Amino acid sequence: MAKVELKQPIVQEISEAINGAQSVVVVDYRGLTVAEDTELRKKLREAGISYKVYKNTLVSRAVEGTEFESLREVLEGPSAFAISTDDATAPARVLAEFAKKAPKLEIKAGVVEGTYYDAKGMEAISSIPSREVLLGRLLGSMQSPITNFARVLNQIAEKGGAPAETAETTAE
Repeated sequence: MAKVELKQPIVQEISEAINGAQSVVVVDYRGLTVAEDTELRKKLREAGISYKVYKNTLVSRAVEGTEFESLREVLEGPSAFAISTDDATAPARVLAEFAKKAPKLEIKAGVVEGTYYDAKGMEAISSIPSREVLLGRLLGSMQSPITNFARVLNQIAEKGGAPAETAETTAE
């Protein structure tokens, strides 16, 4: 079997992994200890992120013609790839948080929802909260005026109702 035929299934695997992905983040993992790498893989797995090391040439072939093609320019040296199909900001968030404990981990670049970001851009992306947190904040801000209105009505009811003239002016 020729070498090209042996590499084709790997290129196909990479293509399938990035197909439909919300984001792909490329990191340089040189200098991580085995324990750190194991911990990183565990955190990424818990967040639903696929993390794998591939040869740069194979990734370059797999991303050709896709929205992730811009990653080709950072495919130098050892590279690992964090791929998320659910939460677009999750890989950047988890990797940036882990890099604080393990400074040898370096985020090279990434593509989030079709847009290329360099290392600085990925740092900014990592500060965006998860979708669940954002939805929680939105619901909390929507619920706040309703809760305050309910408290005011409750206080009026506890005091025995508002005076007649106050009720008329608020109705207008």
